[in-house]
Amino acid sequence: MRILHTSDWHVGVTLKGRPRLDEQRAVFKQLVDVAKAEDVDLVIVAGDLFDTASPSSEAQKLLTAALSALRRTGAEVVVVAGNHDNGKALDALREWAHAAGIHLRGSLGKAADHLITGETKDGERWKCAALPFIAQRHAVRAAELFELGAAGAEANYADHLRRLVAALTQDFGADTVNLFTGHLTVVGGKVGGGEREVHTVADYAVPAAIFPPTTSYVALGHLHRAQAIVGPCPIRYSGAPIAVDFGEEDHTPGVAIVEVSAGIPAKVRTVPLTEAVPLQTVRGNLETLAKTEVDERAWLRVFVTEPARAGLRAEVADLFPSAVQIHIDPVMRLEQKTPRERRSGRSPGELFGTYLTENGHDDPAVAKLFSVLYEDTQTVSEEA
Repeated sequence: MRILHTSDWHVGVTLKGRPRLDEQRAVFKQLVDVAKAEDVDLVIVAGDLFDTASPSSEAQKLLTAALSALRRTGAEVVVVAGNHDNGKALDALREWAHAAGIHLRGSLGKAADHLITGETKDGERWKCAALPFIAQRHAVRAAELFELGAAGAEANYADHLRRLVAALTQDFGADTVNLFTGHLTVVGGKVGGGEREVHTVADYAVPAAIFPPTTSYVALGHLHRAQAIVGPCPIRYSGAPIAVDFGEEDHTPGVAIVEVSAGIPAKVRTVPLTEAVPLQTVRGNLETLAKTEVDERAWLRVFVTEPARAGLRAEVADLFPSAVQIHIDPVMRLEQKTPRERRSGRSPGELFGTYLTENGHDDPAVAKLFSVLYEDTQTVSEEA
């Protein structure tokens, strides 16, 4: 059977306040085109459907449209919630999802509810254990729902996940394609840059050994960098379909296409999603920046190697209308740093001038404006 594995959509994400729904709409159209061209039997979306637990109505509309379009390709669709999602709110969509033929799991229920079975048009049977993101505070409750006996509050997160995975995969047989999908951090995985650090630190990491060798393929979400994990079975993060922030500008957004059959090791290849808008960082003084070639489609982050002054940001913005971040280069700030001077006995104007100098913004025009405004406030105070 052939699987399209994707994750970390983050529908509704913005970049420094710039909306990206149009970009995501174009990316999802390309993703659907890939599903059609590859004639996939199953689409797995491994969590972080939304960027926030309270998505806008536009984001919700785009998500349901994208999932529906994937289902209309003829593929089965399995979806789990991630740590950015509101699992209970996604569960409210289960009636719609079921009617659309989409297997949606937002939060944890009984173990049987998380084992999805199906058969391809060629008659190949498959099972997919679908585990949404589980927070540490819910791990013991999860073990209770799975009726695993006394879990013990002292057991660590990894041990709880091991027990849950074991319960979900215990019926994996040799005559079916055995799949697992979840939204979690596996030891050895490399973060992409845009993940929530609190949910990727060591306390949330689980060893690859929790997945049994009988698993044909493990489709993971949570880490935004596409990568394989060494383990007892094929384990992979698909990577995100767009770069969420500038920490991910060196990524190539894409989806994983997986060829797998019962008893045969999975073969994985990545299909790039070229509709994703690239992110690019440029650096230099105004003269250098004016000569710098940039991708016309890219969102830009600009580091200026000049002292800060009034109007500098506007000049850079004129050069690069698509710049979403403009900064004075941190290295330059360090070089301009001067020892802190004594402050007692100095006038407000002198103190403000020192502040500007310390922060690389030694601009007489700004200092003069401060003096005028300060005098105006003093006059108003005296008149009052």
